[in-house]
Amino acid sequence: MRIQHWQDVASLVLGVWLVLSPFALGFSGAAVWMTIVLGLFVVLFAVEGFVIPSYLEEWGEILLGLALVVAPWTVGYESVSATVSSTVSGILVILFGAWELMTDRDFTTGWHDRWHHPAS
Repeated sequence: MRIQHWQDVASLVLGVWLVLSPFALGFSGAAVWMTIVLGLFVVLFAVEGFVIPSYLEEWGEILLGLALVVAPWTVGYESVSATVSSTVSGILVILFGAWELMTDRDFTTGWHDRWHHPAS
């Protein structure tokens, strides 16, 4: 297991925060389970980035980030702290995933080759 991108470490820390935040901030209702489940998935994708590096992990994190951003309004979080935590964490997860995609040489080289050297 080798850390190739600091964004994976940042996502892992953010996922752990999401799992612990309902207890630290005193959430209640659906916000507790949504935040814990989405946080566990963020942790899972971050660890996957260490074990089996692939650009698909970043796309998964971006989708999880979107889910974190919209969850407070689709599920109906009661707590302002739950809404702020979920939204800010979701934006950070999206930014870390996008940043990693844009700095990953394997992904950017493949993307460049696909657009500039299409198969005949």
